Amino acid sequence: MSLDQLRSGGKGAMARALARIERDPHGAETIALLDAAWTDPRAHVVGLTGPPGVGKSTLTSALINHWRRQGLTVGVIAVDPSSRRTGGALLGDRTRLVIDAEDQGIFVRSMAARDRLGGLAALTFPAMVLMRAAYDRVLIETVGVGQSETDVTQVADTVVFCVQPASGDSLQFMKAGIVEIPHVAVVTKADLGAPATRARADLAGALSLAEDVTGWKVPVALVSSTKGDGLDKLLHALDAHAAHLAEDGNGKAQRAEQGAAWLAETVRDEFGKQGLRDAAALIADAAGASPFGRAAGIIATLRSRH
Repeated sequence: MSLDQLRSGGKGAMARALARIERDPHGAETIALLDAAWTDPRAHVVGLTGPPGVGKSTLTSALINHWRRQGLTVGVIAVDPSSRRTGGALLGDRTRLVIDAEDQGIFVRSMAARDRLGGLAALTFPAMVLMRAAYDRVLIETVGVGQSETDVTQVADTVVFCVQPASGDSLQFMKAGIVEIPHVAVVTKADLGAPATRARADLAGALSLAEDVTGWKVPVALVSSTKGDGLDKLLHALDAHAAHLAEDGNGKAQRAEQGAAWLAETVRDEFGKQGLRDAAALIADAAGASPFGRAAGIIATLRSRH
């Protein structure tokens, strides 16, 4: 399958492409498609993270419906908790999305987090790269595991961290390393009034302690997804961060770092820490290039040595 075929083939083509990644992740056809997608991205990728029950799925639905009204196509990756019996996704996030299942401009894929503690599935990165090349917007909703949920920074252009009023999440946010993660912060269920205002103040105080080397100041939005209140401010913040990334090559540098991180993780998963050390020079040579072809080459090299 070519990139043009992926873009013109609708939901079926994307489903087949994702199935091939799972079945043959380092095959020549898979690598060729991923390399093409890496070099010709289209979408702004937004990652939604935060504690379980905070309202990520409701906010995801609101964002999808807004973008579709604008005529933009949307790809969604919903990372769900795993079934202990099958290891597959429990599909909780997908069933909570309020969208038109027949809309050809929306593609939703659920993935099981399995034994990964960072809030993402192993295939999230390559799936994101394919969707990024085929759609206008990509949303990644993480499983929601709290303070350890930091891997979303490795797949999203803009990370949105969500907390709800009167939950204590904003105080946990202050204590955790997650304070350095978001580009936009959201207090959900803003229709609760005073508790939402207090949560916003807590978040703003915590964020004042973090520094962004690119000069971006993290905004905090009060949003009621069910009523639509504050959604316009969130959307403005997302667009503003996308514009910020376009300045001075910030976005390209961020995506190059994400590719390098995925490459290193792939080598470590395949060969362990020693293999990662053995491949350090090869990984360093791949800076900025598509990580998929490089991964296949490095894996082939390391296999020939063992």
